[in-house]
Amino acid sequence: MPSGPCVTSVSQRASPIPCPDPMTPDSHAPAPTAPPPLSIRVLGCSGAIAAGSRTTAFLIGDDVLIDAGTGVGDLTLAELARIDHILLSHSHLDHVLAIALLADSVLAQRQAAGRPPIQVHALAPTLAALRDHIFNGVIWPDFTRLPSAEHPALEFVPFEHGDRLVLGGKTIEVLCALHTVPAAGFAVQGGAGGDDAGGWWVFTGDTGPNPLLWQRLQSLRVEQLVIEAAFGNAERALAGISRHLCPATLGAELAALGAPLNACVDVYITHVKPGELDAVMGEIARIETPHRIRPLAAGQVMRLG
Repeated sequence: MPSGPCVTSVSQRASPIPCPDPMTPDSHAPAPTAPPPLSIRVLGCSGAIAAGSRTTAFLIGDDVLIDAGTGVGDLTLAELARIDHILLSHSHLDHVLAIALLADSVLAQRQAAGRPPIQVHALAPTLAALRDHIFNGVIWPDFTRLPSAEHPALEFVPFEHGDRLVLGGKTIEVLCALHTVPAAGFAVQGGAGGDDAGGWWVFTGDTGPNPLLWQRLQSLRVEQLVIEAAFGNAERALAGISRHLCPATLGAELAALGAPLNACVDVYITHVKPGELDAVMGEIARIETPHRIRPLAAGQVMRLG
């Protein structure tokens, strides 16, 4: 269970910029161009491993990771070295296991370039689990103190549900998730950001039925929703115990997404076990919903304008 209530903070909005006098020479300056679409590269989206299956990781732009599953290993060394921020949904191994190896891979390259520590952002209990069970000197060296306490490879940065972060120019809101350990989801804003009018890419994280998530999403314009369906309906009881979704519970969740702002959303299914995708998607196809549902695929690049 999460360690505290899932709440949403209100972001601060900048004061409007006054319009220039139409009689001034600057009035003929070209209009500012829209920012390019933000790329979201799916490095992994499977619930376990097998040939061609990689666990959860998304590369936002070229410097932010959301989760660090086995898919991170498909990045080149140069791509790994550009990552400045890692956001973790929760502490389970399929979402965190690449952090330790990534830190070791890029340490020399980043330090030679004078780059700061990679910041690992997560709920406080998630960071505590990493420190106690991975970066403990037994499973892996403590890269929050190596090669020195003054210049470590990693820096742990806690967040809370409802926080709105700006990382590498990207606006990311921390959403509530309900899992067997403290957990979060994320909403990434497209375009220039600054208010809730722009479109959002949403990743629910691992979660069971979650009314507070839909309450929040009803006030955001969701362009793309990545949501899990870790089990088929035959394992609905197991899904409930492990706080995951299955097609039967997924349908009820999507019904709460909320019209009119999100009347028809592109929905992508993630976290399905290897070998079970066709069966799970067959059950999802029978859900009555206005939303466009399709499976997520490793290697897919999503665009958020």
